[in-house]
Amino acid sequence: MTAETVLSNARIVLADEIVEGSLVLRGGFIADVDAGSSRTGEDMGGDYVIPGLVELHTDHLEGHYAPRPKVRWNPIAAVLAHDAQVATAGITTVLDALRVGMDEDADLTLADIRKLADAIEDSVAQDRLRADHFLHLRCEVSAPDCLQAFANFDGDERVKLASLMDHAPGQRQFVNLETYAYYYQRKLKLTDRDFQKFCEKRMGESALNSRPNRVHIAAACQERGIVLASHDDATIGHVGEAIEQGVRVAEFPTTQEAARASKEAGLGVLMGAPNVMRGASHSGNVSARTLASDGLLDILSSDYIPFSLIQSAFFLGDVVEGISLPQAVAMVSKNPAEAVGLNDRGIIEQGRRADLVRVRVDDHVPVVRTVWRQGLRVA
Repeated sequence: MTAETVLSNARIVLADEIVEGSLVLRGGFIADVDAGSSRTGEDMGGDYVIPGLVELHTDHLEGHYAPRPKVRWNPIAAVLAHDAQVATAGITTVLDALRVGMDEDADLTLADIRKLADAIEDSVAQDRLRADHFLHLRCEVSAPDCLQAFANFDGDERVKLASLMDHAPGQRQFVNLETYAYYYQRKLKLTDRDFQKFCEKRMGESALNSRPNRVHIAAACQERGIVLASHDDATIGHVGEAIEQGVRVAEFPTTQEAARASKEAGLGVLMGAPNVMRGASHSGNVSARTLASDGLLDILSSDYIPFSLIQSAFFLGDVVEGISLPQAVAMVSKNPAEAVGLNDRGIIEQGRRADLVRVRVDDHVPVVRTVWRQGLRVA
């Protein structure tokens, strides 16, 4: 007989409304949603129950593997530490973003990235993980070794998303060279003269490599059924190039113009949850709150702070006029899941995976109390 779990006395966040009632979980799936029901079961105490969060872009794992310059942690231990943190933040599905294409500021090598991917695969096979893990390849298309690094993932079925990035100065995220200098000159401890040479080299690599690498990776992703994302689009021209290459997700557009053009073209617009919580981009670009208020935001990503994902959903649902809590929760569950074809999760309804989070709001901060993945408690 299949085990059954009943969650009663809950405020259940459905796709378009919040109902008080009970959930029945059976065989890893949602068997029933009973609005107004007083079934006997595990008492949620009136807490919210929301879908498990789906994270598309987090490079948080790399920080566990390389916590300091020239320090390398055991890759399996790094994966476990990362997994524990995302799960306890309510994230039940995560696309671990791994760097493809190295440059001078990268503290990792191609071998390091492959070790992390193998550690994820091994940990999944050994059932060590709380969340469901897939891969997102962050392709630095200006890097000379981008295609070599991308080839390291040929045939890897865990890859669900690839993004086309170019962090060369003078464009996209770094139109403002002062921002670029603040970010890179300080990080690399370069003199003004050496920083100028660094910029010239990066711009030269971008001019030489970016376009052919974009075309190659876009074609490969189309052939393999990998969803493609653009990154840091700033102009209508950038959006047009993305559409031409088959992009379906617009990651972190840096201007309202690019976000609007992406939305009008049917791309899912993804922004950072830390941007929502801070009220501004860390590099001075468009505010995610502004895009949310203007109806131009579809998906949120925790980026570098796992807990920001659930925090931003409850913030938007509470503060931004015109966005209900179900709509905000969809930005961190249903919308990202659908964007990468994971259509079995992200919504609380009969027949979906029982990936769920119990949340209590305390002084405007969501407190994650329990997390279930496929009906099993994982946090």
